[in-house]
Amino acid sequence: MEWVKQGLIFEPAGKFGWMNTHAQIPTVLVMADRLRVYFATRPRPDLTLTTFCDLDRRDPKQILYVHEEPILEPGKRGMFDNHGIMPNFVTLRDGKVWLYYVGWYRGSSIPYHNAIGLAVSEDGGTTFKKVFDAPILDRTPLEPYSMGSIYIVDENDLQHMFYTYVFDWLSIKDKLEPIYHIRHATSENGIEWTKTNRICIMHRHEYEAVARPSIIRRDGRYEMWFCFRGSEDFRGGKDSYRIGFAWSNNLLDWHREDQRAGIDVSATGWDSEMITYPCIVPVDGKYLMFYNGNGFGKDGFGYAIASWEGNCGA
Repeated sequence: MEWVKQGLIFEPAGKFGWMNTHAQIPTVLVMADRLRVYFATRPRPDLTLTTFCDLDRRDPKQILYVHEEPILEPGKRGMFDNHGIMPNFVTLRDGKVWLYYVGWYRGSSIPYHNAIGLAVSEDGGTTFKKVFDAPILDRTPLEPYSMGSIYIVDENDLQHMFYTYVFDWLSIKDKLEPIYHIRHATSENGIEWTKTNRICIMHRHEYEAVARPSIIRRDGRYEMWFCFRGSEDFRGGKDSYRIGFAWSNNLLDWHREDQRAGIDVSATGWDSEMITYPCIVPVDGKYLMFYNGNGFGKDGFGYAIASWEGNCGA
């Protein structure tokens, strides 16, 4: 099981005077003639905004359009998304485009707090309106820390969300660093979620963080790719993000086998230090993985194609 890299596609490069760095967490909506990729970009280091670009469905290396404005504004002072909005999962429901996103704000005792918000588009995914000013997934009495990146699977009239949960902050070399793993929740309407408190992808050691699940169903089972890192030297060093793999027969019990992920850093170039934030979509009989490289997507995003034959019917 291997992924064949196709290179860097989109670079922010100061486009429109505000996409100064990062095209982070590519989140893909498959459309009739194009792939719409939502991503988070940074006008300045303390602000994250979301917009999108369109790629040719037949040749994703070809950029058809870049949207010149953010699709959502940050929340007002004191709201969960006051300092940033980052896309995470997009889907079509009842003719509308639902975009789940991570909102964040800076903290005083910790660097930031994350929670999950929801916005909906009625024009095919160009403009969005927040469903609520508050998050749809946040802290609970049993989960007192942050929620992060998500993926949703529809199964038997029930929606299964796999979300990143920050379960502690560590002091590493005089800096506070979060550690997290992937947990599970269910919903009947995509808005009200019941957390099962089930850990699906556990960290392998006390300093590991596991995030950004992306799931496909293939050969009668579920397969998940995700990213993981250490905490000592993960901003371009030995503990930087890599992509891992797990599989399940029932969406609840997951077997982690990172050696089967089929993709790793390159010898040189934009993804030579880290590889992270996978998003896998079926397109015209193939699976495509969109992902970020060095600097958590500072240079942009690229993609890879699954090498195995007859892998999907989309």
